[in-house]
Amino acid sequence: MPLSAGTNLGPYEVTAAIGAGGMGEVYRARDSRLNREVAIKVLPASFSSDAERCHRFEQEALAAAA
Repeated sequence: MPLSAGTNLGPYEVTAAIGAGGMGEVYRARDSRLNREVAIKVLPASFSSDAERCHRFEQEALAAAA
């Protein structure tokens, strides 16, 4: 389910779609707590029950944060 600009996810407000790929959809958002731009990746619901995909996503997040 695509998110639209103005959608709030906790302290994050989606401002635009960036793209989509095999792991999910990526959005630009504003973090209201720290007043910064962030990227949010939304995974398909089916990924939550797949331990290998969850692990790959976690590795991707760690690499991006490094």
